[in-house]
Amino acid sequence: MTEPRVAVVVRTKNRPDLLERALRSITSQTLAEWECIIVNDGGDRDPVEALVSVLPPHQREQVRIIHHETPRGRWISANAGVLAATAPLLVLHDDDDTWHPEFLDRAASYLEREDNTHRGGVVSRIEIVWEEQTERGFVETGRDIFQPQLTAPTLSDALLFNRFVPIGFVYRRSIHQELGLYDESLPVVGDWNFALKVLTRGPLEYLGPVPYAYWHQRPGQGGNSGNSVIEAREDHRRVDAQIRDAALREYVQQHGIGLPLYLTKFIDQRLVDVESRLVAEVERYSLPERAGRTIKKLFGRG
Repeated sequence: MTEPRVAVVVRTKNRPDLLERALRSITSQTLAEWECIIVNDGGDRDPVEALVSVLPPHQREQVRIIHHETPRGRWISANAGVLAATAPLLVLHDDDDTWHPEFLDRAASYLEREDNTHRGGVVSRIEIVWEEQTERGFVETGRDIFQPQLTAPTLSDALLFNRFVPIGFVYRRSIHQELGLYDESLPVVGDWNFALKVLTRGPLEYLGPVPYAYWHQRPGQGGNSGNSVIEAREDHRRVDAQIRDAALREYVQQHGIGLPLYLTKFIDQRLVDVESRLVAEVERYSLPERAGRTIKKLFGRG
């Protein structure tokens, strides 16, 4: 086997049907110099071993499996794969997502160019694949481009919420030496927390307008077929608030409370102004009273 150019870390647990699809996505890449580390986080060993055993011999040699005897969590599993990787480039491939066959080739070629040595990584445009699981397998119900209005994956945009998910982000493994591993204390949004650090380090670019990464989502489906971003919605809100509060506390300890204190009132007053104008329009056109109550609720004052 030649030296791998990209390490692909796949976290999985008792989802052999999804893992099989993910492995097809990886083994179908036009870039052949990859290594794959599958981290089985407390799931049944046999289905994972069986899926790898039927790969062609040369591809089977490129795959390693790490079995956790008991579930240890998303980001402990991600770090286990990161630490086992040897390739200079790295990407997390969630077991329910897929790629265009040219994704790894295009991403690696971009990062290996001399004029991009300063780039910490590169992001593909991401296409959401809506699907549902049926007796016949997974059936696609639609597609949408994720965040099509963005011109680049910027820090300013990412401050609001995560603007790219792991399936579309190839980065240099050496970044972990600078920024540390994924935060294992976070049950969710560890990818967003890490992306903020990467974007603080320096700007990123898109590979181009074509989406080479496919983010599969299954609304309304739970259990082993569910998406964490949908099933763990409340966890996402809670941890998001904790991360923001910790960052604000760190800022205030270093710079004082003045600027946040001013901005809190400034932003609130702008919302009051917008609310007042909307209520005035409701009264002007004699709209039902419930419209005014709805506006107040939207602004958290009803």
